Amino acid sequence: MAYDFSLSSEVQANGRTADFAKLNGSAQPKFLIGKRTMYQGNTGLYNTQISPGLVYDPAVYSAESGFWAHFIYPTAMAESKGSYLCLNTYDSAKFTFSFMQYAAHVPDGDFVKFFHKLLVLPDAANYFPKLVLKDARIFYKNNNGSLSQLESSASTQALMDYFNPSLSEIENQELICSARMVHWATNSAEHRKIQVDTAIQHFKNNMIEYSQRFNLDGVPAKVCQVICDIRHQGRAKNDRIANALNTNGNYTLAFTNLCSIGETNYSDRIKTLRNTINSLLTAGIFNKKYVSATNSFVDL
Repeated sequence: MAYDFSLSSEVQANGRTADFAKLNGSAQPKFLIGKRTMYQGNTGLYNTQISPGLVYDPAVYSAESGFWAHFIYPTAMAESKGSYLCLNTYDSAKFTFSFMQYAAHVPDGDFVKFFHKLLVLPDAANYFPKLVLKDARIFYKNNNGSLSQLESSASTQALMDYFNPSLSEIENQELICSARMVHWATNSAEHRKIQVDTAIQHFKNNMIEYSQRFNLDGVPAKVCQVICDIRHQGRAKNDRIANALNTNGNYTLAFTNLCSIGETNYSDRIKTLRNTINSLLTAGIFNKKYVSATNSFVDL
């Protein structure tokens, strides 16, 4: 049976409006969906709350995923401080969710892959009863039973519009979809594991590509990680990264060069990234180098 949420909002002491939802028919308390904001003329929601037990911990996943669970951690901290509930509906992607901020605007991108996996879960129909998978694509099931395709290898516009009809206002549909995702991530360990599995597979695939592009065989993990983060956020193109790596094998300098990319506009993010990597190095976890033949990391 599909879950039904009641919505409410309140103006907080700082003047921001916060939106809440409550699962009808349950004793669960209301929960924060997100706070309202404006960005470059758009209106939307954001959720950056850090809730106990709902923050990514690489140690939980390292038994299954090995070093990769730690490799994604600096980016997770930079994206959301590891929050599984991270939400953004105010920029051009229209809908972004998860501790790695998967964005709905990319065809066959991380959000699409993530949501495909969610729709296979047993409780998917409770949260999104109108969405189904058919031929490895997401469809909307109309009241008459007919199906409308929401995404393809060329576009996700219909999927974006389903989650967030417009950027000019905050609609009921946007609130409901956001509430569903926040509640699902809060209450389902399977949902959270899919967030993690998607991130790890995404970075594994990317390392194959980046190794070929930048010749990363034998390169320290700290350098590889910053490359992955730059590309994940999109703050620089390949030529800029290649220039930063042009140090005649001086990887300490390469790391410094890479961390300087975007520093003017993204200093907080880069500081978080660098500090997290250095903490992992101090703990003896990140003292690895990349092996392109096996797409893996081994001790330095």
